[in-house]
Amino acid sequence: MTEIGYRDLGTIDYIPCWSEQERLFASLLEQKGEGRSPEQAGWLLLCEHPHVYTLGKSGHAENLLIDEDRLRKLGAEFHRIDRGGDITYHGPGQLVGYPILDLERFGLGLKDYIHALEQVVIETAGDFGIRGERIDGATGVWVEGGGRPLRKLCAIGVRSSRFITMHGFALNVNTDLRYFSYINPCGFTDRGVTSIASETGSPVAMVSVKESLIGHMEKIMNCKIIK
Repeated sequence: MTEIGYRDLGTIDYIPCWSEQERLFASLLEQKGEGRSPEQAGWLLLCEHPHVYTLGKSGHAENLLIDEDRLRKLGAEFHRIDRGGDITYHGPGQLVGYPILDLERFGLGLKDYIHALEQVVIETAGDFGIRGERIDGATGVWVEGGGRPLRKLCAIGVRSSRFITMHGFALNVNTDLRYFSYINPCGFTDRGVTSIASETGSPVAMVSVKESLIGHMEKIMNCKIIK
């Protein structure tokens, strides 16, 4: 069975975490270029970030609705990065996952990989009584119904080179959703955001969400995550 290394980075600033992703990404690319096949097919990094907004390479800066002075007052950072997708928010109470994987070891193309990540989150949400869904034309996991507008539970944005991936997903667990009011999340102006806590009515233990997500990732991607 394909093995993935696992690291829980706790709460970590965005830039040091991005640098660690780049290091692992470059290492996998180098090994692949040399024809080496390491025992592990990559890494899964899980963490939380302090308040930060990131804009993907195809995103639009106008989807950040506040200026730099307001950002500083909020204690938030802003970074342009090399993943797909538009603008998103990361912050405390949000589970951010960075799978750095060689998709060829899993027999997956990029589209199927994103579909698999969505399914991991859908199954994880289901463990907490939430029905997550896909919608046409919008990557990620969404929630409908309950007398509320369509709302996003998890954003997904990845980068790949030679089937090596980085970046990943941001699942709102106990996230302060007010921070999304300062952006058009993922470029949308007609949809909301939600969290596991918002849908269930009470905070949930982050460790329980991590355990659920890891279990579903092992099942859906047919791998063993080595803790």
